[in-house]
Amino acid sequence: MGAVSCRQGQHARVAAPHKQDGNIQGPWTRGWKSLWSGVGTSRSGVEELWGPKQHQCIYEKSLEPATMPVEKPLSEWPMPQSITLFLPEFPIRPLNGQQQLKILGLVAKGSFGTVLKVLDCGQKAVFALKVVSKVKVLQRDTLRQCKEEVSIQRQINHPFVHTLGDSWQGKRHLFILCSYCSRDLYSLWSTVGCFAEASISLFAAELVLVLCYLHDLGIIHRDVKMENILLDERGHLKLTDFGLSHYLPQGARAYTICGTLQYMAPEVLRGGPYNHAADWWSLGVLLFSLATGKFPVAAERDHVAMLASVTHCDYQIPASLNQGLSLLLHELLCQNPFCRPRYLHHFQVHPFFRGVAFDPELLQKQPMNFLMEAEATQANSLESMPFKDFDCDLECFLIHPSPV
Repeated sequence: MGAVSCRQGQHARVAAPHKQDGNIQGPWTRGWKSLWSGVGTSRSGVEELWGPKQHQCIYEKSLEPATMPVEKPLSEWPMPQSITLFLPEFPIRPLNGQQQLKILGLVAKGSFGTVLKVLDCGQKAVFALKVVSKVKVLQRDTLRQCKEEVSIQRQINHPFVHTLGDSWQGKRHLFILCSYCSRDLYSLWSTVGCFAEASISLFAAELVLVLCYLHDLGIIHRDVKMENILLDERGHLKLTDFGLSHYLPQGARAYTICGTLQYMAPEVLRGGPYNHAADWWSLGVLLFSLATGKFPVAAERDHVAMLASVTHCDYQIPASLNQGLSLLLHELLCQNPFCRPRYLHHFQVHPFFRGVAFDPELLQKQPMNFLMEAEATQANSLESMPFKDFDCDLECFLIHPSPV
């Protein structure tokens, strides 16, 4: 099981291998040799990225002696496996298209990729750009996960979801362009602590609509947490980061231990089987934290210790919370996933949501003055800087930025 830090001094985000028939296996069980032999090459994509060599194009000759050899169109030339492996979700983009982007700042940096704030000089618009190293994707066997992330985001169209703008690949990196939001829920929570119950009910209603929408499409998010909830200019939420999301039809089960430890449901921590109900546990943890200013269970060093804490810890819901909210938290943080509310009508008739309209248009008209006034500001390590080559060694560039 691998673990990476989502934030410095923050919770751990975990993605462990799949578990099948009692054994823990990776996505490719036959190892590197069989993987690359299956795509018809003796040299791996990792080798091509580490030690790039000139690719030898092959021309076909006609068997008819009177016919001259004909070159294939460029689009049909053989391409390195380091490119074809990531198609079609990450098409190839010409370099001049990437040169229109200018780095404005660093949004986040982790082992799964770097997120930059960029300016599209052509559109005069600001976006968030996620940059992922191809080498790291292949090293960690997360190719299918990266492709599925883009595939899922292209399918989604919801007012409370962070929208996908574009995706492409360069020689060494994958790029995912999304709309930009200047604030996230975790930063706001760190500043204000507890939220008013009126604000919690609006946030909860928006998240319920998003999760019900995803689950109806057969998608489980698997990483619902405050850091993955962005706030637009009016203070309404945008669920983001579908890097751990997975297509899971109704009635199917998953076994991968993944997510952020303090938000992971007990059935996920023990390695499954689990289903979409795991997202509702994560929502319960999030709402508990917004209402009380702390997590229901303290963070542990790994998923085994976390499972023991979640299973045996009897968290206390403050008596100061109203009965409707207390009841909702008890139901969402139920050890038995089948007893958690999981359909839209369960929430529509819940006492906590009395008077709340589960309609995206009406919710977006609700004033979020409290959130607007408590805007959290974070110092950024990068100021505006030109950055023409989006396919160089980004990590070195970000650690030692060149002067503007």
